[in-house]
Amino acid sequence: MGAAVRCGSVSRVSESTSYTLQYRFDGPEEAPVLVLGPSLGTTWHMWDRQIPELVQQWRVFRYDLPGHGGSPAHPAGSVAELTARLLATLDSFGVQRFGYAGCALGGAVGVELALRYPERIASLALVATSPRFGTPDEFRQRGVIVRTNGLDPIARTSPERWFTGGFAAAQPAITEWAVQMVRTTDPGCYIAACEALAGFDVRHELARVGVPTLVLVGSDDQVTGPAEARTLVAGIPDARLAVVPGASHLVPVEQPAAVTDLLVRHFSTAWQPAYDSTTGQIAIPAAPVKPVLSAAPQAVPQVAPQVTPIAEIAPAAVAPQPLGRPDPYEAGLKVRREVLGDAHVDRALAQADEFSGDFQEFVTRYAWGEIWDRPGLDRRSRSCVTLTALVAGGHLEELGFHVRAALRNGLTPDEIKEVLLQAGVYCGVPAANSAFRVAQQVIREETTPEG
Repeated sequence: MGAAVRCGSVSRVSESTSYTLQYRFDGPEEAPVLVLGPSLGTTWHMWDRQIPELVQQWRVFRYDLPGHGGSPAHPAGSVAELTARLLATLDSFGVQRFGYAGCALGGAVGVELALRYPERIASLALVATSPRFGTPDEFRQRGVIVRTNGLDPIARTSPERWFTGGFAAAQPAITEWAVQMVRTTDPGCYIAACEALAGFDVRHELARVGVPTLVLVGSDDQVTGPAEARTLVAGIPDARLAVVPGASHLVPVEQPAAVTDLLVRHFSTAWQPAYDSTTGQIAIPAAPVKPVLSAAPQAVPQVAPQVTPIAEIAPAAVAPQPLGRPDPYEAGLKVRREVLGDAHVDRALAQADEFSGDFQEFVTRYAWGEIWDRPGLDRRSRSCVTLTALVAGGHLEELGFHVRAALRNGLTPDEIKEVLLQAGVYCGVPAANSAFRVAQQVIREETTPEG
């Protein structure tokens, strides 16, 4: 790699085949490292307005999620996998300990770091983050929409999720920037990131976050708002809450001055040093290797003057709830919910009584915990087999449930059509005719974007 100027900005894509992220360094090489993580559908440019102030004290490292911005399109389907890729990239520069600030999905990576790799984190800031983002059904449904219609429906509605109405109307350049940023994301990587959020739930682990934490949220955030932020503060022992007025979900873009001020104050005063227990000395992170300059994607446009935030002190921590070891029933219930959706499973379990309860347990334990959870076939293949079997048996009510499941498992409407055509040859035209009617209605309901 070539040399870089002492306080310059450098960017590059990491070269590992398995762990490929686009990254960027800004700031003096001898300064402590501060990592900034992006939200779903954005690039590192969402942090552009924070950089001039942050580099006065830190060596700032930013990265793009897989398939976002300049990162190669290698999907990562869990927060744990995203975290592993980030650490592999940091390891390549000898960065062992760092501060971390992340927004939404980037915040989930921050929580994962604090829980699984506490020795790496000096201080943490969680922006527009939740211990559980909505419901798994919501994100898997979004994956179905993207798989069927592409990212355009998501891109067109992103400004209303990310910004307040007044800001979006007053800042058309930023609104268009947001739309194009989502539109140019790789669809497969976006779907995988939705799956990562669907599987993220750390509500019962927050008490194990052992670093000073700033929880920052926009007052008008309708995605992960103040209620979710207060859940984080209540669960993390050393956490403080900052609510930024006049901001929605993408608060670093909408209120950059307020966010910058909060981050500087937090990381300046709550940077926890790492001590070597054998020597009593503070561990100093290794200086980063100097990467090669490369072109960066388009930056976020200029924004309007900002509002001073309000900070609140965190309440007392909540005691952790013990985690039981999963048995076949628990594993089956998890798979059943992932495939059929929470709403369907909740209905089935709620309708069970003394007569049918044993059957529901039987189905959950053996059909879902033993068969659907076997590694020999992936879920797409199991959906194909299941659809064919249901057509052959004439089980149209169950067929509707499993057409929805097939979409969630990654089959496209065209692939479901091919399965039903194949079934028509071997199961009979009348059976396939009925199956097409059911599947057509379900596909129409599941793949039509809202709004």
